[in-house]
Amino acid sequence: MMNTDKKHKILFVCLGNICRSPAAEEILRVIARESGKNWEIDSAGTYSGHKGELPDRRMYAAARKRGYNLTHRARPVSIADFIDFDIIMAMDDDNYETLRKMAPDIKSEDKVVRIRDFFNKERNDTYVPDPYYSGADGFEYVLDLLEEACGNIVSSDFNACGI
Repeated sequence: MMNTDKKHKILFVCLGNICRSPAAEEILRVIARESGKNWEIDSAGTYSGHKGELPDRRMYAAARKRGYNLTHRARPVSIADFIDFDIIMAMDDDNYETLRKMAPDIKSEDKVVRIRDFFNKERNDTYVPDPYYSGADGFEYVLDLLEEACGNIVSSDFNACGI
């Protein structure tokens, strides 16, 4: 049976939009769909240098092993995203600060939250690290964090950030 709750529109943001945010996009899409939620989910980056590229091959391979199919093409965050999305979820503090500075108004600035708000309480991590310069273990660790956070997003239905 399909959940008829509010249709949230969620945007995940990291730096280049080729590792963390496209993985979060697909993970949340899968978990939300399995939970009967019909949410609109996308991702973007604060850096536009990878515009149009597919996800990093290492993230693609790690995600594929877990059953996720990353097909997103990298794109930069736009001002329209602050209008179109209910929540804009930053992977780390640098992205969080950049997004808040980009926001066209206070209401839009309030849409920006940290993904760490959805980590399990006992977790000491304060952000999702960029695995781009790490080995395979870094990509696996990022996927672990994203699966945990996305599962908590769906189960909390955004109670952590008051939406």
